[in-house]
Amino acid sequence: MADECARTRTTTDQAAPVPRQLPRVHERQAARKARAASAARAAREEYGTDDTQDTPDTQDTDDRNDTQTKPARTAARDVRQRTRALFARLRTLDEGTPEHAEVRNALVELNLPLVRFTAARFRSRGEPVEDLVQVGVIGLIKSINRFDITRGVEFPTFAVPTVEGEIKRYFRDAGWAVRVPRRLQELRMDLARADEELTQYHDRAPTDRELADRLGIPEEVVAEGQIARNAYTAGSLDAALPGDLSGSRDDSLSRRLAYEEPAFDMVEAVVALRPLIAELSARERLILRLRFVDDLTQREVGAQLGISQMHVSRLLSRTFTRLRRGLLDDRRAATRPQSRPSAARRRPQSPARQAQA
Repeated sequence: MADECARTRTTTDQAAPVPRQLPRVHERQAARKARAASAARAAREEYGTDDTQDTPDTQDTDDRNDTQTKPARTAARDVRQRTRALFARLRTLDEGTPEHAEVRNALVELNLPLVRFTAARFRSRGEPVEDLVQVGVIGLIKSINRFDITRGVEFPTFAVPTVEGEIKRYFRDAGWAVRVPRRLQELRMDLARADEELTQYHDRAPTDRELADRLGIPEEVVAEGQIARNAYTAGSLDAALPGDLSGSRDDSLSRRLAYEEPAFDMVEAVVALRPLIAELSARERLILRLRFVDDLTQREVGAQLGISQMHVSRLLSRTFTRLRRGLLDDRRAATRPQSRPSAARRRPQSPARQAQA
């Protein structure tokens, strides 16, 4: 029996899956750098921006193995040579001159496909690619202004990180509905990746503790990042709710959240009653204060003033009638149109009438 249990335990241990080790933060950073290097390498391969010189042997190998891409490589080599020539000419021109601006514009137009290639990598972010291209052109212009041809580095190799950084800055600054610190923006992306990986691993949504262990951060930081997620997108209060298929906005979020605030009417009434209360007698103001400020009953108010409860009730009723009449008179005066001078009064007298007068 013991041997059978031991065999069963051994079989169970062998059948148990080995947990997959998830990468830590420093490993993800290394992977991120590797992806950036891969993007730069892809750009170099796409536009022929490798730093090695073409030899007859390599040319023969390319002709044998990749004859279909030879026209593209020839075009890329031509772009590379024209870029070098334009940068060499740009060094000889004074900044601010029309010739300098013309050469720089030519460099921008010549390397615009590089910007489109970089912007296409972010097409799944929900932003139009043309908008990303416009942002990437800003990074391209910055690269042209800072590029030094004497360092022996090809321009696309130098420009791709700048263009990519400009597009990422656009997502960081303009992509968020509510501006949050950069630390929380990066934390949101880390949480999104960790959430996806842990969901696939456990086949369920991960807890904050699991996310914290995965990223090596405290649970409080995870909670802060979860709150920061809500600031990325914002919805309109007037938009129709998902259940409203008519699109008439009769069941919008603003209608569900809106409610009447009675304190607004109270403030308006207090402001309107203040001058009317000031016109009351001292005794009437005292009765109002004892009844509605000190919250005394009519019997208690009468005991303090030495009068009966019935007398207090009559005084309050008379005071209410006076205040109500004053409020109605003020509203009628506010809504009453202003009287205009008559036409005879406004019409100037003729010279004949002035002479008769």
